[in-house]
Amino acid sequence: MLSSVTVHAPAKINMALRVGGARPDGYHPLTTVFCALDLADEIVVAPAEGLSLTITGNDLAVDDNNLALRAARALQDRTGMDYGATITIDKKIPVAGGMGGGSADAAGTLVALNELWELGLSHADLHGLAAGLGSDVPFGLVGGLALGTSRGENLLPISPRAFQSWVLVTDSDGLSTPDVFRHYDLLHPEPHEPADVDDLVEALGSDSVAEVAGLLVNDLAEPAFTIRPDLRELFERLEGAGIATVLSGSGPTIGILCESDTAADALAGALRQEGLSTLRTDGPAAGAHVVRSS
Repeated sequence: MLSSVTVHAPAKINMALRVGGARPDGYHPLTTVFCALDLADEIVVAPAEGLSLTITGNDLAVDDNNLALRAARALQDRTGMDYGATITIDKKIPVAGGMGGGSADAAGTLVALNELWELGLSHADLHGLAAGLGSDVPFGLVGGLALGTSRGENLLPISPRAFQSWVLVTDSDGLSTPDVFRHYDLLHPEPHEPADVDDLVEALGSDSVAEVAGLLVNDLAEPAFTIRPDLRELFERLEGAGIATVLSGSGPTIGILCESDTAADALAGALRQEGLSTLRTDGPAAGAHVVRSS
């Protein structure tokens, strides 16, 4: 058995997120366009007697419900193996920021332990496990650009044609995804299906990133802004700073798409001077993947 495996697990931004009314199982049907970013958590696994998880880079509490631990147990259950591992996650993706950090860690843990334990599970096998863990976990495996439907777990890859340069405006005061969806249901109690994102998918086939201007949309923005009026004010202030501005997932991270990496670098610096917390990232990036093994 290998002595250690290191995996990078990317953040995601929802370039579009259209939401339908809650299904009988409590989930909401979604139509979304995911973009994986080169902002990634690093996951290192090594053999051990049992399963343990350590998180660095953030004071996030660890408990048995952590998605990475659940991913490890899902692999054990799927294969009947009782191998153990230490799992160390160095957090770079904002916590509770609407960027799929927990889902990325689950996807990365599946990839890392499949390699460490030499299980030989196929991508389809891992996708099935990922879908059982959470709606965003399958995309954490796939990465790139993809159209997601159902809960977001049914994925159709989109061939990237243009490089994307993003500035992320982050907020240490995270938003609870269940709370945002509850407010969405209050605002939209009638049964309905999610709107389509065909125009955005078509625009992403262009050689120019500018073609997506005006097409980024998030149905969770209004409920998030209802919970956090200050976030609405910040979003409105940032509109027009780049080609397009969008709230990622359930927020509070705001993504600003820029025309070039040079423009993004300049904007990030200017916003930092204004006292905002920013991250520079690019996409689309690869899904969870092994970067070292020994």
